[in-house]
Amino acid sequence: MMNEPISTIMTTKVVTVRPEDTLEAVKDILFFKHVHHIPVVEGRKLVGIITSYDLVKLGKCQDEYRHIRVKEVMTKRVATLEPHEKIGAAAQIFLENLFHGIPIVTEDRDLIGIVTSLDVLRYEFHKEYPEHRIYWEPV
Repeated sequence: MMNEPISTIMTTKVVTVRPEDTLEAVKDILFFKHVHHIPVVEGRKLVGIITSYDLVKLGKCQDEYRHIRVKEVMTKRVATLEPHEKIGAAAQIFLENLFHGIPIVTEDRDLIGIVTSLDVLRYEFHKEYPEHRIYWEPV
């Protein structure tokens, strides 16, 4: 059931930040775009990821965010998948590592998408209940 390529469910309009951006910019994206995982890129190359949880565990006041750069907080060792890999591979990574977002990259680490645990759940739900309408779809 999860043998389709991850490219069939990934989001391709990915909101990103750069290592030199501030956490204030990250906070605004998290709040206004309603995302929880933001890939960090230099040009098109994935160099890290920053999440809403990273801000929480940092334990800093929001007033301090404008003085902290993304590169100081981001996770640099990021689990990734390529677009031809299967949806089941994403599910396995989510279950084994207890995180919820995986950047999708080319062989050269160019960011081309992202898939979340919610994307996998939505995919499986639609497979099981194809007639059921879901009123919320990602932006």
